[in-house]
Amino acid sequence: MTTSFVYDAIRTPFGRLGKNLARIRPDDLAAHAIEALLARHPTLDPARIDDVILGDANQAGEDNRNVARMSAILAGLPTSVTGSTVNRLCGSSVESVIQASRAIEAGDVDLVLAGGVESMSRAPWVVTKPAEPFAAASETMHSTTLGWRMVNPRMPEEWTVSLGETAELLVDRFDISREEQDAFAARSHRLAAAAWDAGLHSEVIPVPGTTLTRDEGIRPDASVDSLSSLKPVFRTDGTVTAGNASPLSDGASMLLIGGKNAGLGVEPLARITGRASFGNDPSSFGIAPVEAANRALARAGRNWVDVDFVELNEAFAAQSLACLRLWPELDPEKVNVHGGALAIGHPLGASGGRLIGHLAHELAQRGGGIGVAAICIGVGQGLAVVLER
Repeated sequence: MTTSFVYDAIRTPFGRLGKNLARIRPDDLAAHAIEALLARHPTLDPARIDDVILGDANQAGEDNRNVARMSAILAGLPTSVTGSTVNRLCGSSVESVIQASRAIEAGDVDLVLAGGVESMSRAPWVVTKPAEPFAAASETMHSTTLGWRMVNPRMPEEWTVSLGETAELLVDRFDISREEQDAFAARSHRLAAAAWDAGLHSEVIPVPGTTLTRDEGIRPDASVDSLSSLKPVFRTDGTVTAGNASPLSDGASMLLIGGKNAGLGVEPLARITGRASFGNDPSSFGIAPVEAANRALARAGRNWVDVDFVELNEAFAAQSLACLRLWPELDPEKVNVHGGALAIGHPLGASGGRLIGHLAHELAQRGGGIGVAAICIGVGQGLAVVLER
């Protein structure tokens, strides 16, 4: 079998719900990311791209009908270039990279665009279709922005609690204090702001028609004191707040994945050496990345001592801290060294592409090393990818 590489990666700035990117359709966001990535490789004939695989967690609005194919067409790719949309909720764009790398290593394809998109601002409200025509009963309108909806009554009730409540459950289980959560969130903002100021998010490309040039959710002045004033959201006596949970966001990410002989005339950023998924109870989905990362490292023939840094998606500070409790051999200072989703944002289908893309660029910047990208996924799953250079 051949080897798969990340040759390049870009993303849009991540915008806050209802703010700078809210007027941009998700298919246009993804199309722009495709155009921007290909513009960095002017000698690449777009017809050489074998497939476009995009993650998208919603697909209920303007991102319906296979947003990968729609975005490829909108970006001007030849109609011979196919497109497939995958959905593993928050891990959707990690899944797209995994599928691309598998296809390359199996010898089925040579070059794939992989990534993801999400516009949580533009996610529609939906209603179920009545079983009988002209039903007189009222129907419930559901927001598709985030979380459970139209739940099957056979699903165990303890598994369908809100995502925020699952974070509170992890707080109880791992004895995580409010101060720890707020300190972790403040660190995320501080490191993200410092990385932007130092030019370390150079993979971010602006979106035409907007004024957004950097991630919209970063608050450089965030501190434990300022975050401590926020009230709990999910329990009256809880500890999870809007300040130590990732914000609802919009954005797109895009990676160029290829084999050893992709013929791009550029050195790859990193090699994909391990990947894994893991599942657990939906009510503790936040710690599923722990075993996913452990398995991905084992498949890469590595262990935590070998790892130089980690991109762990920060759905909640409590969830990230719980993962760190379960990785005692991992130095926490190696995690999210340039900030995480608590500051940068978490547009569900695009976040995994951000993690892997930034990981690849950081390995190239450092001139080598081993990195892990890991993400928790609603309904009890985790994904992880190992990169080496």
